[in-house]
Amino acid sequence: MDSQKQAIKGAKVLMVGAGGIGCELLKTLALSGFEDIHIIDMDTIEVSNLNRQFLFRQWHVGQSKAKVAREAVLKFRPHINITPYHANVKDPEFNIDFFKQFNVVLNGLDNLDARRHVNRICLAANVPLVESGTTGFLGQVTVHVKSKTECYECQPKPTPKTYPVCTITSTPSKFVHCIVWAKDLLFAKLFGDKNQENDLNVRSGDAASSSEHTEDVFERRLNEDPEQYGQRIYDHVFGYNIDAALANEETWRNRNRPKPIYIKDVMPDKPQQQNGNLDDNSVNGNSTVSAMPSLGLKNPQNIWSLLENTRIFLESLKLFLVKREKEIGNLTFDKDDQLAVEFVTAAANIRAASFGIPMQSLFEAKGIAGNIVHAVATTNAITAGLIVIEAIKILQSDATNYRMTYIVEHPLRKMLLMPVEPFEPNKSCYVCSETPLSLEINTNRSKLRDFVEKIVKNKLGMHSPSIMHGTSLIYEVGDDLEEDFANNYALNLEKFLSELPSPVTSGTVLTVEDFQQELSCSIYIKHREEFDEEKEPDGMLLTGWTPAPSNDDTRPISNGESSSNASKQLPGTQEDSDEISAVAADKEIALTGSKRKQSEISDVDGEVAISACTSGIKGSNQKPEEVDDNGDDDVVMLDENPCKKKRLQ
Repeated sequence: MDSQKQAIKGAKVLMVGAGGIGCELLKTLALSGFEDIHIIDMDTIEVSNLNRQFLFRQWHVGQSKAKVAREAVLKFRPHINITPYHANVKDPEFNIDFFKQFNVVLNGLDNLDARRHVNRICLAANVPLVESGTTGFLGQVTVHVKSKTECYECQPKPTPKTYPVCTITSTPSKFVHCIVWAKDLLFAKLFGDKNQENDLNVRSGDAASSSEHTEDVFERRLNEDPEQYGQRIYDHVFGYNIDAALANEETWRNRNRPKPIYIKDVMPDKPQQQNGNLDDNSVNGNSTVSAMPSLGLKNPQNIWSLLENTRIFLESLKLFLVKREKEIGNLTFDKDDQLAVEFVTAAANIRAASFGIPMQSLFEAKGIAGNIVHAVATTNAITAGLIVIEAIKILQSDATNYRMTYIVEHPLRKMLLMPVEPFEPNKSCYVCSETPLSLEINTNRSKLRDFVEKIVKNKLGMHSPSIMHGTSLIYEVGDDLEEDFANNYALNLEKFLSELPSPVTSGTVLTVEDFQQELSCSIYIKHREEFDEEKEPDGMLLTGWTPAPSNDDTRPISNGESSSNASKQLPGTQEDSDEISAVAADKEIALTGSKRKQSEISDVDGEVAISACTSGIKGSNQKPEEVDDNGDDDVVMLDENPCKKKRLQ
């Protein structure tokens, strides 16, 4: 026990992430005796964080998570050292030398990109890493030690389907974020339970005070007609709320600033009255009311302009107020409700236009729309405790007792915590085992840009890559590049592979490196003329790495009760936030202290994917739910059949 206390007291620990898991983790570390803790987090506190990130209070909204977390913990542990960094863990200052000063790194991240980066830096610095993630009642903690256990990328990471709440409300970057905002915040606020709190009334920057713009803004005023009410709501959510968000300069320091949109900007003249009669706004009878016919919009696969989206927004809101007034207050989103889909599509598209995100058709929007499941504070607390337990084992070099622990919602063999021994490193992992890769590609029709974007960045997760053909450098990025070299590399991006100064043809071996991550891999090029557009949409095929499990059906599903939905790849989106790993599969695994025989990892972006424990568990026939996990304040798209196994190909 004395040696344990000494190990804890003398340890220097790096935490990455100060959100849902991070708050609980910092508190637990401090109360467990750790005295030198460093925290990296680039986010600021949002109103939506306050129901599970208990180190924060309403007056902290808009401030740095890392800095406020430090202040909160020092109030009850004033003699320990906590160093906060309000920054991105991928910033150059957090290099390998920075990581080498720590005894262990503890992750509480919410996206695949950052997780991959930390994994690679830890491998290069030879620093043990403890990963974690939660979704609802499910969670997991995994241990990654160089040469002793598998690294974070030894197992496949499927497309992420979970989204941080703070991203949805404040900094959307994908159309799916706008859909979730429109459906689960705006639609619910206007047509659902009026007593239900959400973040639309009070913007993050106004959390401590109210104004005429925010107080009861969604209450329809006396003698206010539907058109006036609709325009006022429009100006509030797309105009005033964006203006209020822009007041927090810290949030936009490293992000593109959104553009407020007001009615007068889109429709300088008075909005046109609808054509015809309200009674004509129905499709196949009064049970399906639609705003599209009166505005002359017929094809659901067309992408509406900002003006058309504005008109649909106002018209659909008016129709709810006039034709479906009795339902207001009890409505939930239903993908089979035509008017609801039109309203959500229009609202999502207007928000997308504000944030510079490409708009989508009603057809695509309907496919993307799905329900959400928020993180549970208790799961975060349990996960934080498990992280600290594994961190202490690492500090004591107790490798034989390392465990990867999965938190399940329903007991398996009377257990809610499922510990298993970690895997050994995957010999075919290109990250920790330097396995050569093979790429089939049409070298005459594919440009270097295609290779860089689709393979080097998207599949291999490199941020600052250089590409060499033999001794010839054909591509490199970096702030210190001379202008002539940078221009030449930019020109190379637009050339076909076979037309580069050092032509890339069948049999060429390319060396791709990321010096920041100290990662290098070799890619053998094989020319191939044709590709199946459905099965190989990238027009190239990478082998020798572990791809994500494939799904036959890529369209999200809704069950009509707003409780369904999409754990499959969302149409029209490209995800970059896979999260944490998942759990074992076909072959038997003993529950306590046994090794997994076959892993089936399901991992998503902050979005953290978790396949919680498995059908192959010894002595149990129960199949636990398989969900996506972001590791923090997540919005999770669920499968229609949550028990369906996704087997590795």
